Amino acid sequence: MDFAAQLIQWYRQNKRDLPWRNTRNAYHIWLSEIILQQTRVAQGMPYYHSFVTRFPDVMDLAAADEDSVLKLWQGLGYYSRARNLHFAAKEIVQKHKGKFPQNYEAIRALKGIGDYTAAAIASFAFNAPHAVVDGNVYRVLARVFGIASPIDSPQGKKEFATLAQALILKKNPAEYNQAIMEFGALQCLPNNPDCGTCCLLELCQAARNKQVGILPLKAKKTKQRTRYFNYLLLEQGAYTYIKQRGAGDIWQGLFEFPLLETTSDISEKELLQSPEWKAFFGNTPIQIVSISPYCKHLLSHQILQARFFTIRIGKGIPVGIHNSFLKIKKQQLNSYALPRLIDRVVNDLS
Repeated sequence: MDFAAQLIQWYRQNKRDLPWRNTRNAYHIWLSEIILQQTRVAQGMPYYHSFVTRFPDVMDLAAADEDSVLKLWQGLGYYSRARNLHFAAKEIVQKHKGKFPQNYEAIRALKGIGDYTAAAIASFAFNAPHAVVDGNVYRVLARVFGIASPIDSPQGKKEFATLAQALILKKNPAEYNQAIMEFGALQCLPNNPDCGTCCLLELCQAARNKQVGILPLKAKKTKQRTRYFNYLLLEQGAYTYIKQRGAGDIWQGLFEFPLLETTSDISEKELLQSPEWKAFFGNTPIQIVSISPYCKHLLSHQILQARFFTIRIGKGIPVGIHNSFLKIKKQQLNSYALPRLIDRVVNDLS
């Protein structure tokens, strides 16, 4: 039995029952694909159901305001996915009269959709013969066919894409694509795969050459930088202050407390005596109620070390508070789209 046939047989016996697999609705499939980028199925499932319930079709999503979309996305991270999703919904309404485009090129042209997502939607919704290549597919192909080309190099990407397209079942591309991705997710795991029960063991060159733990290869490692965030939870009676983050950095469009960012881990005393602290508060009388220890928050390319200063202020407004800040009741915080890091703190306070 050949590679594709083995995969299909395995898939029919082992596949998970997932809601986006039981539909040809391109909009629902698109939602699932965007949600599951950088997200595990178990984590993404509640978000998928929430989006389908809140925005039953692309017209509803397009008509929503961005803050509502970001709030519903809260906790998933990589918020550019939500903004692109919203933008693309508007594109579909404006350019395609609310009907999801059916060919690969038109799908690929939508905001936030790359080669993989376009191939997934085209094949799953319209059974078009376009091979998907995601992390699971890279791993399966690299091991079974013994490919040592780095998956993050231009040459490697081209090599894997060509092979994937050559292997796809033209008469049944949707099931084949689902099968190879599911095989990578459940059987051909990144660490400690169960090769002894693998239906592709006899075909697998990595197993034969003892390279399972080596393949696939990457040419470069992601560099992470550390940032130090000092958040100011200002309490003025029942009110506090928040600000919406702008473009050009993490968490675009989300809301946060006033922030003093430092380039290194400085002590509380050093921060309180810093020019930035003095410039923010000016002569406003304040009372520091509490200072949290640093908490670590991991992003794809950044490590955030954040601590929270709960500060009570009486009359007057700190110099650093200007028109871009919102004065809101503390009990209203949960109605705004917040980064997960801040949302955890808000929930602890409530």
